[in-house]
Amino acid sequence: MPEPLRRDVRLLGAMLGDGLVEYGGRELLDDVERLRRAVIAARRGETGIEEVAALVDGWTLERAEQVARAFTVYFHLTNLAEEHHRIRTLRERDTGGPVPGSVAAAVEEIRASSADGRLAEVIEGLEFRPVFTAHPTEARRRAVVTAIQRISDLLTGLNAGPGAGEREEAERRLREEIDLLWRTALRRGTQMDPLDEVRTAMAAFDETIFRVVPEVYRSLDRALDGDGTGTRPPKARPYLRFGSWIGGDRDGNPYVTAQVTRDAVMIQSEHVLRALEAACARVGRELTVHEATTPASPALRDALAAARTAQPARIDEMTKRSPGEPHRQFLLYAAARVAATRVRDADLAYASPDDLLADLRTVQDSLAEAGAARQAYGRVQQLIWQVETFGFHLAELEIRQHSELHAKALAEVDGGGEQSETTQEILETLRVVAWIQRRFGVRACHRYIVSFTRSAEDIANVHALAASLGDGAPVLDVIPLFETGEDLERAPHVLEGMLEIPAVRRRLEETGRRLEVMLGYSDSAKQLGPASATLRLYDTQEALTAWAAHHDVRLTLFHGRGGSLGRGGGPANRAILAQAPGSVAGRFKVTEQGEVIFARYGHPQIARRHVEQVTSAVLLASTGAVQDRARDAAARFRPLADKIGEAAKASFRALIESEGFASWFARVSPLEEIAELRIGSRPARRKAARGLEDLRAIPWVFAWTQTRVNLPGWYGLGSGLAAVSGDGRDLAELREAYEAWPLFNTLLDNAEMSLAKSDRAIAERYLALGERPELSEAVLAEYDRTRSLVLAVTGHDRLLENRRVLSRAVELRNPYVDALSLLQLRALSALRSGDVTDEAERAHLEALLLLSVNGVAAGLQNTG
Repeated sequence: MPEPLRRDVRLLGAMLGDGLVEYGGRELLDDVERLRRAVIAARRGETGIEEVAALVDGWTLERAEQVARAFTVYFHLTNLAEEHHRIRTLRERDTGGPVPGSVAAAVEEIRASSADGRLAEVIEGLEFRPVFTAHPTEARRRAVVTAIQRISDLLTGLNAGPGAGEREEAERRLREEIDLLWRTALRRGTQMDPLDEVRTAMAAFDETIFRVVPEVYRSLDRALDGDGTGTRPPKARPYLRFGSWIGGDRDGNPYVTAQVTRDAVMIQSEHVLRALEAACARVGRELTVHEATTPASPALRDALAAARTAQPARIDEMTKRSPGEPHRQFLLYAAARVAATRVRDADLAYASPDDLLADLRTVQDSLAEAGAARQAYGRVQQLIWQVETFGFHLAELEIRQHSELHAKALAEVDGGGEQSETTQEILETLRVVAWIQRRFGVRACHRYIVSFTRSAEDIANVHALAASLGDGAPVLDVIPLFETGEDLERAPHVLEGMLEIPAVRRRLEETGRRLEVMLGYSDSAKQLGPASATLRLYDTQEALTAWAAHHDVRLTLFHGRGGSLGRGGGPANRAILAQAPGSVAGRFKVTEQGEVIFARYGHPQIARRHVEQVTSAVLLASTGAVQDRARDAAARFRPLADKIGEAAKASFRALIESEGFASWFARVSPLEEIAELRIGSRPARRKAARGLEDLRAIPWVFAWTQTRVNLPGWYGLGSGLAAVSGDGRDLAELREAYEAWPLFNTLLDNAEMSLAKSDRAIAERYLALGERPELSEAVLAEYDRTRSLVLAVTGHDRLLENRRVLSRAVELRNPYVDALSLLQLRALSALRSGDVTDEAERAHLEALLLLSVNGVAAGLQNTG
């Protein structure tokens, strides 16, 4: 472990230990230490897991819960220390030259390999659209997140090298905050509602995203223009567009209503208008250029005169406060107009963000004409970028609903009779979309995603429902979402049918033949297994790219990826470079779900690094050289991959189609109890049925993660590799594919990461709870097979051998996760036994179980 990280972990751990003594006496800390030493000894083979389990089983339930809380808080503090170390590492790498994975590095590589004309073409079409979703994978309460943020700020101050007095006070406050975190309930006491989820996501915008966006654009502009950035009109255009499903995604969530959607966009607008008001005011206060050195242009003088006519008292007051500073006066007037827009003061408010942009450009042009180029293209440009990116709506709110409901609603509308509550709600949602468009512009909300799209009729139904509103109909881009293996195969046929829909053809003409298609990673993986789903998605990307080229359609693929490896997660930049050739084309849209939002956007430097890595990968994936290499490798190794996919799918389906599999899975995991964490507003199942089909992918992955099996990330791959290698006897072609084909390389590396976060010994104890030895043996045999063959193909002697930092982090965490797993097993075993009749005991067991679920999620840094 690097010394600065070790120092932070020891400091935070020692302070937590002192807090435990203050709270529960030396005996509590001794019990925590006893379990810590025991799990480390078990990892080293110095003691057996049975002895450690006996230690855990010997405690009272109250003590077990306290120990579980201690390990959970420890993981929150360790995660914080690791985040700080990651930020330190990013700073250390930034020595002046292009940092690997940065925008500058990508620009340099493209320039070196092709003409500048190609670079300009890629930059011109560049788009990155992260879409925040309320998928329930963030297990931490907001109160816990904010407590951790305060600890983070104090740790930053300590690491900055304060004087002795400042250090003493910082350490006192740090102890205070750690004590508060220990005493704070780690799980929610009430169910979240959709607007809670909206407000939670706003924290990332307020604290990070609004500030980071212009920094990213500046980084790109510096890469393109060198020292010219900030002194000339920028070459970087604003290519980031944030989207949100939070308050718009009603698929299987009855709590997301038309009113919630309306409220969600108003909350977003409140936050962005406050941010723009503050930014305008700050830039205005700072821009103290005097008319003697920087005279106003005729256009700016005219704008000020018009403002004086409209608001004489306000402009007179600003003139008195800032005499001879017309640029400052006008920016402060703009800030006042943004404030009026927020409170809906019609006399002063801006009608649209375009009007604000026009005012900012008037100031910018005036500064440039006066020779103040650095003032024109510095902070004023950054403010312009923020308005261009966020408008007055912040994020483009997207609606999602299940295809089945539209068909039923249209039948009722066409029938002319009484309409069901569901139909009325769908129509009211469309009316709200139209209202949002009138209030904020079409860009604010025009995408309507149809989940489980099976045919072009599913798309036509939504257009027909909108048309039934007559003149009140919204402008819609209806987006098919293909989720199952069969739906992915049918995708090109469905798009072919969409071209016959008049509303679709009209939108193609209006948007320059732009079309969006969403691909679901979660449900396809739950249905086909990780290996076969990965290959099916790749095939679909290839087919859709060819279809778009044939029809002269500018296609954007929207990737519905989760945070976990079992739902299409993993390093985003590597995933982009593994996409089918031609499918990126400078545009990348992806869901950022639950825990991923704060992991990637919770800290400014980490957010900037993430956005730069994605941008870099999108730029490189759009070049001919990268596409040609991937195309050649795919052509060479595709027959091999097809055999792997078929065998992997057969293995995966054989397991989940086993008789009684669903009930066995529920017994061996905390599947049913996870809902009690109250980490999201939507139910775990789309319907009341208890089968796997209606179980959402997030609880499927979350529950397997808790059992330390991590099955959705690797199951079936071993059988696939065995089928093409003679059970590992002939690995030559597989090794060549791993070296040459980004898709295959990423598939194996992600499986390796998932295996590294698994633990066979702990998993075996969970699986035994199901009392189905044949299923347990099948899972463990496939685990052994997959682990062995992944290591053999990659040439590694141990898992994550080529990722030293991650490997070390996983190795250090695993014993502590073992401790929480054994505490969870104690509770789960008792609850599954059926012997618990005392309600108070059951309540203690359930509390221990849920606390340990929270802790394991923190330890593995994964939920669903």
